[in-house]
Amino acid sequence: MPELVFFAGTMDCGKSTLALQIQHNRSARGLSGMIFTRNDRAGEGRLSSRLGLVTEAVEAGEGFDFHAHLVRHLTSGGHTDYVIADEAQFLAPGQVDQLACVVDDLGIDVFTFGITTDFRTRLFPGSQRLIELADRIESLQVEALCWCGARATHNARTVGGEMVVEGEQVVVGDVGVAAETVGYEVLCRRHHRERMTGAVARAAALSPDMLQVTSD
Repeated sequence: MPELVFFAGTMDCGKSTLALQIQHNRSARGLSGMIFTRNDRAGEGRLSSRLGLVTEAVEAGEGFDFHAHLVRHLTSGGHTDYVIADEAQFLAPGQVDQLACVVDDLGIDVFTFGITTDFRTRLFPGSQRLIELADRIESLQVEALCWCGARATHNARTVGGEMVVEGEQVVVGDVGVAAETVGYEVLCRRHHRERMTGAVARAAALSPDMLQVTSD
């Protein structure tokens, strides 16, 4: 039976890498798939991983209708065995409903990949709807680590290395960007609550007060 599957995790957990691996495995066996993404770090119309792997994808922006797109493709003589939708947290709830219809009405497996919560620890609307509708939810097994070495469970937004907790839910950035621009970092719950990013921790470790405490 076809399924709607949601592969969920934090940033740095390998979700895009897994999406590309699923695409590779199925295409190697002669299956034909359709790949969608939204707001990928590599730019519009691309699905990429931090390992450097990239493939072309259909940009599923605001107003994009997955079900209508697949119906047009099939009725024009095309064939699709499966669908991959990366960065699914950015999808509108209605678009997730469309993906469910692709499974139920067209009999096509849909594999979605995304992070569950934003930098404020609140569910993304797309992720929330996937949790509500998915036939299966898979937690990605690659554990991202906080700077302290503990398992990272929360996504933090940073500006110049300092964590922020206010602002628009979706601001595209990446790990390791230049100071004073938007970046993201994964943290354990404790350090997310304390707003202690890696940069802040390193600065504290080098401060005179911290060095005095250490010497005592």
